[in-house]
Amino acid sequence: MVCVQGLSQVEAAERVGVARQAVGRWVKAFRQGGDDALAAGKRGRRHGEKMALLPWQQAQIVKAIRERNPDQLQLPGFLWTRALVCELVERRFGVQIAEKTAGRYLRRWGFSPQKPVRRAYEQSDEKVKAWLTQTYPAIVKRAYQQGAEILWADEMGLRSDHSTGTSWSPVGRTPVVKGTGQRFRTNMIAAISNTGTLRFRLFQNSFTARVFIDFMARLVRDAQGRKIILIVDGHPAHRAKIARQWAAAREELIELVFMPGYSPELNPAECLNQDIKSNALGRRRPHNLTQMITEIRAYLKSRQRRPRLVARYFQERHVTYAAATT
Repeated sequence: MVCVQGLSQVEAAERVGVARQAVGRWVKAFRQGGDDALAAGKRGRRHGEKMALLPWQQAQIVKAIRERNPDQLQLPGFLWTRALVCELVERRFGVQIAEKTAGRYLRRWGFSPQKPVRRAYEQSDEKVKAWLTQTYPAIVKRAYQQGAEILWADEMGLRSDHSTGTSWSPVGRTPVVKGTGQRFRTNMIAAISNTGTLRFRLFQNSFTARVFIDFMARLVRDAQGRKIILIVDGHPAHRAKIARQWAAAREELIELVFMPGYSPELNPAECLNQDIKSNALGRRRPHNLTQMITEIRAYLKSRQRRPRLVARYFQERHVTYAAATT
């Protein structure tokens, strides 16, 4: 070895035209096993592994991954991994491929590893399709004719011990985030529009129909005579008889519209919720409830002053259908 001849690993790497790390691995192997450890191994693919899948085979695998989850194809899992892609290929065509090969195929086909969106089994594909192609376009048309503003509303609970993101730490040492052992929480209801409107209310009591009515009254007051079309999910407080009666008695000022059930990904207000949890709450620990409420309120008010950031929520891929202005 050149290193044995007195050259440093850097000099040896330059001489043979490889990376310094490669020389380091060779030196370690030589010290542990001598010349035999440096013997060249057999190159090529594993026994039984083809050089490549044929184009029609690749097309079938792509179609299966796009349209089905692994469990729907009787594979042992719910998420597509390289190992399950290998198993699918072997089941379909009797061809064995390595996981690295599967990874190269997946990237070539336009796939990337992503965090999946949870979707309830109870969600109706037909109702979602009708919402996207018929119901919501009709709402947009009606809003234009009436000069109304479309608002999307949602509510959530905020806890003092919520955390988000990652932290750099030495390998094997899990980072510790210190904070008060006491837990406290507050609730929030907010409404946004694709033009940048943001209205919100923080409250301590449970979310009930009375709280919802109070929020609708605030929206009507702030609209100053302009009609509001308020889109909400099927929460019991939204569908409560007194809430629907309250809105019906003021139909020239506010109209309630209900989204398809079990479809939170269609609501742009969910993007605001995630923003608040990630950036107003999850980055640091509040010492008490007053501090938490103050910081959340300040963050929401800063968003109100920057309507373009609010409108940007509608660029998330699941809600772009609602981005067009009336």
